[in-house]
Amino acid sequence: MKDTLKEAYTNMIKSEAERLGFLSCGISKAEFLEEEAPRLEEFLKKNRHGEMRWMENNFDKRLDPTKLVEGSKSVISLLLNYYPGETQREDSYKISKYAYGRDYHFVIKDKLKQLLQFMQDEIGEIDGRAFVDSAPVMDKVWAAKSGLGWIGKHSNLLSKQTGSFYFIAELIVDLELEYDTPVTDHCGSCTACIDACPTDAIVDPYKVDGSKCISYFTIELKDELPNSYKNQFEDWMFGCDICQDVCPWNRFSKPHNEPLFNPHPELLEKDKKGWEELTKETFNEIFRKSAVKRTKFEGLKRNIQFLND
Repeated sequence: MKDTLKEAYTNMIKSEAERLGFLSCGISKAEFLEEEAPRLEEFLKKNRHGEMRWMENNFDKRLDPTKLVEGSKSVISLLLNYYPGETQREDSYKISKYAYGRDYHFVIKDKLKQLLQFMQDEIGEIDGRAFVDSAPVMDKVWAAKSGLGWIGKHSNLLSKQTGSFYFIAELIVDLELEYDTPVTDHCGSCTACIDACPTDAIVDPYKVDGSKCISYFTIELKDELPNSYKNQFEDWMFGCDICQDVCPWNRFSKPHNEPLFNPHPELLEKDKKGWEELTKETFNEIFRKSAVKRTKFEGLKRNIQFLND
């Protein structure tokens, strides 16, 4: 394909992504992630995924997008802001900001479908698949390769302009495009995230033990919460934002403008007593289409009980 055409298609896709409300869009060549293979292997070998056994599956697909979409040429990475305009009251058990509103999987999937449809309408026959955090795709790695930010010491993607409170998603397509280049790391000598993590989940700069993370305990772990972590959750009942909240780059986070991410009013109003008295009916009402449903009513009650004991 001629370079002028590649450039035109790339600009067209990025403009449409912006129109659809994405924060930014970066593109990289669909190829085997050579540097990531040993890192992923070490992560799994050291059991840093805990009970998240699904991370052991599809090792090859995780590292090679052409195994997910045959003949794929490009990985289009997209960021969608979820930073809220208002947060929960101080005397409340806390929910990770990404779960305040509608489950992001549905919101983003819908936007990705629209973007792919636009590409097919404007460019022609394109084969591609949309991915939102539910398939063996290394989101943060692809976003970093696409120049959307660097992976920080807390292992989240960071951008100088917008911090880290955004979702990452991809379209993997069989269309050759212009590729972006990675940006440099700007964590410097800062260790704010490492110092603030109450469970010492950031075992080394840039290395997180997922099985020690408060998010893992409150969302992924289905068994009893370990007593050895008593009084270390700092009132987080679903997920945890500590490493992001203390990151200096998140001073630049701006509230999202996606109405579907706005929280149910009760989520912001409830204090600790309100959450302790939560009924199944109220849970279903507040979290009707929320990612919090993953932990179920019983799971949230278990977490609250653990914080309360």
